[in-house]
Amino acid sequence: MYRYDEFDAAFVEGRTAQFADQVKRRLSGELSEDQFRPLRLMNGLYLQLHAYMLRVAVPYGTLNSRQMRKLAHIARTYDRGYGHFTTRQNIQYNWPRLKDIPVILGELASVEMHAIQTSGNCIRNVTTDQFAGAALDEIIDPRPVGEIIRQWSSLHPEFSYLPRKFKIAITGSPNDRAAIRFHDIGLQAAANAAGDVGWEVWVGGGLGRTPMIGKLINSFVPNEHLLAYLESIMRVYNRYGRRDNKYKARIKILVHEEGLETIKGQVEAEFAEVRGGVLTLPSEELDRISAYFEPPAFPSQSATRIDVARELILDPAYGRWLEHNLNSHRQPGYASVTISLKPVGGAPGDATDAQMDVVADLAERYSFDELRVTHEQNLVLPHVAIADLREVYDALVASGLAEGNAGLITDMICCPGLDFCALANARSIPIAQAISHKFAAPERQAEIGDLKIKISGCINACGHHHVGHIGILGVEKKGGELYQITLGGDATQDASVGKILGPGFEADKVPGAIETLVDTYIARRQSADETFIAAYRRLGEAPFKEALYGNG
Repeated sequence: MYRYDEFDAAFVEGRTAQFADQVKRRLSGELSEDQFRPLRLMNGLYLQLHAYMLRVAVPYGTLNSRQMRKLAHIARTYDRGYGHFTTRQNIQYNWPRLKDIPVILGELASVEMHAIQTSGNCIRNVTTDQFAGAALDEIIDPRPVGEIIRQWSSLHPEFSYLPRKFKIAITGSPNDRAAIRFHDIGLQAAANAAGDVGWEVWVGGGLGRTPMIGKLINSFVPNEHLLAYLESIMRVYNRYGRRDNKYKARIKILVHEEGLETIKGQVEAEFAEVRGGVLTLPSEELDRISAYFEPPAFPSQSATRIDVARELILDPAYGRWLEHNLNSHRQPGYASVTISLKPVGGAPGDATDAQMDVVADLAERYSFDELRVTHEQNLVLPHVAIADLREVYDALVASGLAEGNAGLITDMICCPGLDFCALANARSIPIAQAISHKFAAPERQAEIGDLKIKISGCINACGHHHVGHIGILGVEKKGGELYQITLGGDATQDASVGKILGPGFEADKVPGAIETLVDTYIARRQSADETFIAAYRRLGEAPFKEALYGNG
């Protein structure tokens, strides 16, 4: 994985010292909260309902055991013993004291981490497929390009004060596990007629109060011109993006209002000016960065497969974990392991300091000292020998991390909601917990199969409810909390935005409503192999709406 060079180290050290002085002036009263706000946001520090919240960047979702142990130490020493992993492949601390923030940032810098550009109207943390560099279906590892984009975008003088925040996602696989079509810019690996690998560029995707699927603006941009093309898009957005209305400030609105062809014409005009200039990416530089992401020297393995059906009989819990939490690896004899942060009744995405330490130990011992954070709020050991799976599982069991539910109904995305967030209209975590209890039985989860529920506590959609097969949105109505249900969302290459079924439900009615939808699906599916999203696309919303609301 990438290691800081001298510039990176000096850059982070300088920013940490600068912010330490700003915090000191805030604590002394020399700076008001209004004066302090833009300064803290530049360093990933938010003011939530009850306390400050610090968001730490995990570029392209990759970290090592030393970094994970540091995250555990920070949770234990400066917070309340846990951290929250987010859909941006970051980690958030919900209870740090302002006086401790400079110390925390110094601790992070000691392991090559920081909180820069995790907030504010700038280019945010670049996200990728959690199985990057390991997946069997991958065309190319996207992380070297992700690192190059990180370097290009960090404190970019032209794009530090954009009309609104800007998010980039990148995947090296034809199977999109990074939700690239719902980002301001999405990049997907592609090959041209000559067999050269480059990038499809999608623009104008996003969620929030106006969910939109990104549009393909260029079907092939080679590596050498990628930065120039991205810069061209950013210049057009920075010039024409609306600054008079924050709800219409994202690039998705610009693309929608002006039309893709108009925007493409502007981008191509910019590109014609900068192409071949200082933004050209030399192949030698790409090779240099790629060397940091070279796969491990995998020892050959005698065990190249595992009999999941047999394990389901001998040890059902272990068999379920094997069935759902493994991803095929490009190296024979290995698998990528998803560590679910969705225990029954838990807060999705949370991990205790002790659990983080255990995961760090497992990564060091069994996964070539490498870890991933997923945009679905789980963790991944990307390179585990099949022969070691049982030992890894047993260690996870002992730490409460062995839930075999990846991709199932209890593997929910959930924002912090009104329990923490000052923007939220309703609670999210208790809804997720109630649904988790409702469908806790492994047999019930297996019967349902692949089903993604995503929950947001407000229209900002941090829980990605728009792209859940079943989405749940908390809204405020007459001082109470109601929950709208959407169906048919999908964040993969078959991208779709869910549709609202009807009036919202009170909190205690939501689990029953979800059960009604699930029962309708099971009764109407063509076979046990037809997934919920496939059945919905075949049947449409009518049978589900009728089941929930009747004919009236």
